[in-house]
Amino acid sequence: MWSAIAHIITAVIGSGVLSLAWSTAQLGWIAGPVVMLCFATVTYISSSLLSDCYRSPDTVSGARNSSYTKAVAVNLGRRQTWLCGLLQYSSMYGTGVAYTITTSTSMRAIWRADCIHQDGHTAPCKYLDNMYMLLFGVIQIFMSQIPDFHNMAWLSIVAAIMSFSYSFIGWGLGFTKIIENGKIEGSIGGVPADSVPEKIWLVFQALGDIAFAYPYALVLLEIQDTLKSPPPEKQTMKKASMAAIFITTFFYLGCGCFGYAAFGNHTPGNLLIGFESYEPYWLVDFANACVILHLVGGYQLYSQPLFAFAERWFTEKFPDSGFMKNFYTCKFPLLPGFQLNLFRLCFRTAYVVTTTRFAMVFPYFNQILGLLGVLNLWPSAIYFPVQMYLVQKKIRVWTRKWLILQTFSIVCLLVSVIALIGSIEGLIEAKLS
Repeated sequence: MWSAIAHIITAVIGSGVLSLAWSTAQLGWIAGPVVMLCFATVTYISSSLLSDCYRSPDTVSGARNSSYTKAVAVNLGRRQTWLCGLLQYSSMYGTGVAYTITTSTSMRAIWRADCIHQDGHTAPCKYLDNMYMLLFGVIQIFMSQIPDFHNMAWLSIVAAIMSFSYSFIGWGLGFTKIIENGKIEGSIGGVPADSVPEKIWLVFQALGDIAFAYPYALVLLEIQDTLKSPPPEKQTMKKASMAAIFITTFFYLGCGCFGYAAFGNHTPGNLLIGFESYEPYWLVDFANACVILHLVGGYQLYSQPLFAFAERWFTEKFPDSGFMKNFYTCKFPLLPGFQLNLFRLCFRTAYVVTTTRFAMVFPYFNQILGLLGVLNLWPSAIYFPVQMYLVQKKIRVWTRKWLILQTFSIVCLLVSVIALIGSIEGLIEAKLS
């Protein structure tokens, strides 16, 4: 259960937590915290529904569905499996892009904080985001050679510790700035805009950013597949989900609310960017370093299921290919030996290269997070879990439980459409400007 909690926290507390202060600023003091609590509730409900679909037809003794797409195939059929796979792996790919952008932002913040500390606030501190993205890409090429999910529990634990560290620091820095200001910034209506349409777009985009911060349905069944029984995996997974969502919501509310209270109408898109000229500067640097280390693990958490799918598909297509099935033992000084496969090396390297390139073309932090959040929220975290649960439990149409679950799905769809519109508008505006 503890390893599952670490996996979930690594998946959930990612680049999204850094945008929550900005999202709270757009929504205001009442709507901001309430929306975060609503998304936490929705995430727990969907994770509980999905964890019941890990085994089928019986939820305790049935055959294992070790991946999200396999569970969809068993419960909903081939046609919906293709749609699910397209959405799931596109979202995972997009998350890799978002993590590359966030890492670049944190690397730039470290460089800028050091520059300001040494040369003063008026110093022309120059930096190149593309260079930082390339550096992160090189690191991920090496990390991507981790064979599979079962071999990265240590990485998730390290990443979870890092997420706690920078969340605590962001929380503490926000609290300190509130004391320094002598008042709590912000208002019930949030940051004012030049026009009503502009305010609406910003609110919609904020919903998308919060949507990105919560769901982990894409990797839930892969995480559940690492659990042992007895007790039944679904029982352990529900406990792990409850604990992890409680912990993450605690940090989210702290970072979002303290960040908004500290900066008010000037709340930055990335919370730690607001403290780049803050003293002690080394503490801000350490927080950004923790973000970078965490996203190294988070990138792998979302990439490994896609790697596994691609390698399984190509192996089935070319079962006799030595390029696919031959492994070579490699040994480097001071490091343990490991098995290297040429297809794994080439495919995973190409994957990292393309996510890095995409991030270089669209380096827009809040807009990318919002877009990915809404693309992931309804299909992967709501629609498929609800439909699979209805089939798994054999719930009849128009019964009370059927109506409740379908209403839940429709409401989440409407929220997703609203957030999608705002995120697309924000991305277009950022690109044109």
